[in-house]
Amino acid sequence: MTKSHHIKHKEPTQRQLRVGEELRHALSTVLFRNDVGEPSLDGLSITVSEVRISPDLRHATAYVAPLGGADGERMLEVLGRFAGQIRRAVTSRVNLRYSPQIRFKLDESFDYAMKISELMNKPSVARDIHPASESVEEHH
Repeated sequence: MTKSHHIKHKEPTQRQLRVGEELRHALSTVLFRNDVGEPSLDGLSITVSEVRISPDLRHATAYVAPLGGADGERMLEVLGRFAGQIRRAVTSRVNLRYSPQIRFKLDESFDYAMKISELMNKPSVARDIHPASESVEEHH
């Protein structure tokens, strides 16, 4: 047995990355145009940041975030309620042997990046990172 058989979380294959990106693009289009035709999806501005697909291409996890800081939990609830219709609309746009089950997860990386940015801009943190009394020339 090779080492790769012992690794639980293998890196995605090129095929998984390609299919995931195709699904991300199709899902973004379906949600933007509301191809499902469901009124409760109207007015939801959703960013689809990534779609990860299982090695057998039968299960996909779509990482989504509401634009403008809207209620993420409500957005997930609506997407989950119409996952079957969304799945059909997405797979009609992508040529795959199987129609993958799509699970939606809130992408919190935007919030995390904002928190880091806010921290880095705090005067006390900025002072620690770039002390005013220190310059590169003084060390030479």
